[in-house]
Amino acid sequence: MGKQPQEVEALPIADKEHKYARYEDVDKAQLEKDINAIKETMGAVCEKDFQHLLKLEKWGRMFTFSGYGLILFLSIMGLGGGLTALVFWPLAIIAALLISTGNVARWADVTHPILHGAYDKVPNIPERYTKKYFAKGARRYVDWLDWIKPQAWEYEHNIMHHYHLGETEDPDNVEKNLQWLIQSKVPMWLRYIIIYGFAGMWKFLYYAPNTLRILENKKNRDQQKLEVTDYQLDPRTKNGLELWMEYYLPYIVIKFIVFPMLFLPFGAQASINALIIILMAEFFANLHSFLVIVPNHSAEDIYMFNEPHKSTGEFYLRQIMGSVNYNTGTDFLDFVHGFLNYQIEHHLFPNMPHSYYQKMQPIVKDICKKHNLEYRQESVWKRIVMSIDLMVGKTKLLRVDGI
Repeated sequence: MGKQPQEVEALPIADKEHKYARYEDVDKAQLEKDINAIKETMGAVCEKDFQHLLKLEKWGRMFTFSGYGLILFLSIMGLGGGLTALVFWPLAIIAALLISTGNVARWADVTHPILHGAYDKVPNIPERYTKKYFAKGARRYVDWLDWIKPQAWEYEHNIMHHYHLGETEDPDNVEKNLQWLIQSKVPMWLRYIIIYGFAGMWKFLYYAPNTLRILENKKNRDQQKLEVTDYQLDPRTKNGLELWMEYYLPYIVIKFIVFPMLFLPFGAQASINALIIILMAEFFANLHSFLVIVPNHSAEDIYMFNEPHKSTGEFYLRQIMGSVNYNTGTDFLDFVHGFLNYQIEHHLFPNMPHSYYQKMQPIVKDICKKHNLEYRQESVWKRIVMSIDLMVGKTKLLRVDGI
């Protein structure tokens, strides 16, 4: 959101006794062996795992098509003026929720694992489900059209976030990114209102411009140029023009102009109603994605690190200490969470299919118990409250400094 924040003041580790093992006391070499051994128990990625992906994709499409189908129903029923507001608006809200659920599912349940290359090794997999082809070029309009350009998000998320979790280089470090609000003189009650408003527009306000900035900085580092520190939303600037032409406008034109115009045969009001419902769906999709994404690495019991990791074992340790899971269970429960409720497992093995996380979770829990590491798993509703408290400056991340 806006200008990049100043550095966060580092806090030393408390000297009090800990219920769990201290960072410096963990046997990182043995942890590495234990985590790597999980791969042997999982076996090779196979057709069954790909079919699991297709099931999640089918569910997402069912939500999307059902939502637009309900808009069609409302358009037909409205031809004779036969729908009262008491009937129309509850159905409109349901349609928006269906569309928004499909929107989030397309990102979290389908795009996310594919862009990690999770299914690349499935024998004879269709090319469109591989990292090399999915959402590349014109396929963006078929595979994943959103505010975010797929290749920019892939670099920001897969490289910068996953390999720098909790570090200064992590572009998704919530406490660092919100220093402009935390260090402001804005009263606490107003900070909460700002965050609630931001949650409904965060893909537009944060993810799109930030992924562009991160990708631009990669190029700048390669060319030994100064890095971009601000989000450039003004189309009169170089990055601002790219943001609007390649990120915003494709989504705006198709989602908020072309789609509503499809309902023009049922009258101008039907097209306007479709636009209103699609805008509501966009707001709901932002709230839903904010709910399941933001709390994964942000709360007063999550760690931040001031130095890069020095070994694979230390990398694994940071993924555990810097992540939290939500409640897990059935495929449908995991589906509505976008499988982000297995965040610890995902950060240990980001290029594995979603179906693997359900099977490996008990093994990861046992390894954490063996090394006396906290395995955080709580309701997403509890975690979002804790995350918002962090965002407004009521709490702070824990620190591991100079270890």
